[in-house]
Order: sequence, then structure tokens, then C-alpha cells
Amino acid sequence: MLRVLAAAALVASAAVVGVLLGGERTFAGAPPLFAGWFPHVGIGTPLAVLVAVLVVVWGPSLAGRLSWRAALAAGYATAVAWIVSLALVDGWKRGFSGRLTTSDEYLHEVPGVTDVGVVLREFSSRILDFQPDSWTVHVSGHPPGALLVFVGLDRVGLSGGAWAAALVVLVGALTAVAVPVTVRAMVSEEHARRVLPFVALFPGAVWIGVSADGLFAGVTACGIALLATRRALAGGVVLGFGVFLSYGLVLIGVLALAVSWPDWRRIGLAVLGAVGVVAVFAALGFWWLDGYHLVVERYYQGIASSRSYGYWVWANLAAAVLACGFAPFAARWRGPALTLAAAAAVAILVADVSGLSKAEVERIWLPFTVWLVVLVPDRPRAWLAAQAVTALAVNHLLLTNW
Repeated sequence: MLRVLAAAALVASAAVVGVLLGGERTFAGAPPLFAGWFPHVGIGTPLAVLVAVLVVVWGPSLAGRLSWRAALAAGYATAVAWIVSLALVDGWKRGFSGRLTTSDEYLHEVPGVTDVGVVLREFSSRILDFQPDSWTVHVSGHPPGALLVFVGLDRVGLSGGAWAAALVVLVGALTAVAVPVTVRAMVSEEHARRVLPFVALFPGAVWIGVSADGLFAGVTACGIALLATRRALAGGVVLGFGVFLSYGLVLIGVLALAVSWPDWRRIGLAVLGAVGVVAVFAALGFWWLDGYHLVVERYYQGIASSRSYGYWVWANLAAAVLACGFAPFAARWRGPALTLAAAAAVAILVADVSGLSKAEVERIWLPFTVWLVVLVPDRPRAWLAAQAVTALAVNHLLLTNW
């Protein structure tokens, strides 16, 4: 309980200090979250409350009673319902179909992509700001894999914000399958069944629906699950592609090592798969390191140069607490599950001290915070309720960005 109180104190302190610092130092309307105060309800409100009540009342027993595959299917369906209902609290357009269509987002650039080969060869030259052809904020801040996902969706005829949002939700919800599968392989089936309702009712679902980082979380979680279940080459390919979705996902390697160590054959196959993806992108004209160095420069061309490192280096952690919820802090920190959570925590801390994630980490760190919920507390129903209340409070009191 002391850890829970400490986490709550961290969140409260970050909120108070953030308000005292003011917007010119934080560039966040409701620090430690990148959001604005906007108490509201929407069509998703009764749906989200219903999903939460059903999971709190029935989730633990069903997760323990159903066959393994049926439990995973139920967890996935629940995660989709939870993410969508939370998104719809903000309304259909503002919360779902219009999220990825703004001038800062990926879909803004999709119509201009007529030749993928040319885009990859010229991608790095358009990263820096203040050029006539600079990429939009999100495209410039990520490797080209993220843009290509949405270009591919458009090319198969699924154009527009609603289809893009649906893809993000459906892939992001795969965390509710991949995390328990990994826990089953690394810890035990019993523990995986206990984890299942917690990852299905993940508070970070507020940002999975529908920021592209939710999609990144789903992809990388599947890569980790493939590694854990000894499909190392496939896992390496998936994680290798993940690095071309977001530069920060190179830190997913910490989790990859945690699930593979000390199996050198598995590690070697995973590296081979990841290197193969790097080689394909390089052959097509995009070198990851070039993009990374330019993105660091682009990062400081924007508001990151004004955001206070001294504040965000610890307030980021408060945002991460709100994304993972308070339940992991009430759990007993021991055993193989702690190895997974600790690996995720190490990745978060490295990202934090780098200074390249000042604010907005509630969505940026989704691929890592989702692994913290493998730490399951006793009295699961009470803590599932606490997780749900955290997400519902954030979504109804604030209007989240991105």
C-alpha cells in the first residue's frame, strides 16, 4: 500500500507543480497529461461504465474458468469494447473518426504519397521543420513505417479517419492477447489468467483509442509474444518493423532480452529477423540512423526546447502511472512477472532521462506501460474497479490530445 500512496503522491505533486509552473514551462493544459480540462460525457459513457462493471464483476472468474483460447478471445473482445467506448466519450468525430485526420497526423500526408520508393529515398530530407515540404509533426517524428501503414490501408480501399481509427483499435487491442500469452510462457497459465482482465481493462486504453502509439503497442506486444513462445525469427521481424514505426521502440529490445535470455539461439534468430527488416528499408533508401539524428534536431525545433526537463523528467513518470493505473503498485513484486515489468520499467527510465520524451508519454510509452500490468494484486475485483475509475476519470474530466 505504501507504493500505491507513493504513486498517488507523485501524480498529485506533478499536477500541482505543473499548474504552478504554468503553460509556458510545461506546454500542457492539465499536467502531467497532455490534455485540457474539459469535464464532459458522451455516447461512450454508459458503454464504458457497462464494460467496466462487467469486467469487475465477471472478469476474474471467467478468465479462470474458460478454456485458454476462449479466455483470450473474450479478453480481446473486451479490450476492443473498452477502447472504443472510451474513445466515444469524446464523440464519434472528435474521439474516433477525426482523431487521425488533423493537419499534424499521418492521414494528412497519405494523399501525397504516389510512389513509395521515392518517399523512402527522400524521407529523411523532409524531417526538419521550416521547409516548404516538411512532413507534418507526427510523420516527421517517426520513421516511415508508420506512414506506410496508413498508406497501405488507403491503397486497399479503406480510406479515411474511421478506417484508420479502426485499425489502430484492432491492433492496439492485441495487447490483451499478446501480454497474457507472454506471461503464460514466462510465468504460468494461472498467472496469465489473472493478468487477462487487467490488460483488457488497461487504463492506457484512453490513448490507444485512437493514437498511432496504440497500434505500435499492439505490434510490439505481438513481437514479444512470438519471442516468448519461441517463434524467434518471426518475433524479430515484427519487432524490427516496430523500430520503423517509432524510433523510441528500439528500447523494446530490453523486453526482448528479458523474454529470451539466456537462449542465445533465440536471441540470434530474433536479431537476424530484425536486421532483415533494417536491410530492406536501407535497400529501399531509408537509413534508420540518419532519420534518428534528424528527428532529434527536429524535436528541438519545436516546443520541446521550451519544456522544462527539470519538471518533465519526473512528471513523465506520473503520466506513466496514470496510463498503467495504480494496481501494479499494489501487487507483490516478485517472481518472473517482476522480470517482465522491470524490463519495461528500465525502458521507460532510459527514455525518460534521454530528454527526448518531455510530456505526452501517456501515449508514447504505451508499448512499455502495458507490460507493467503483469504485476497483479490480490483482491483483483477491487483493483480492477480502481483501474476502471482511473481511466473513466481521465477520459471524462480531460480532453486528451492526439
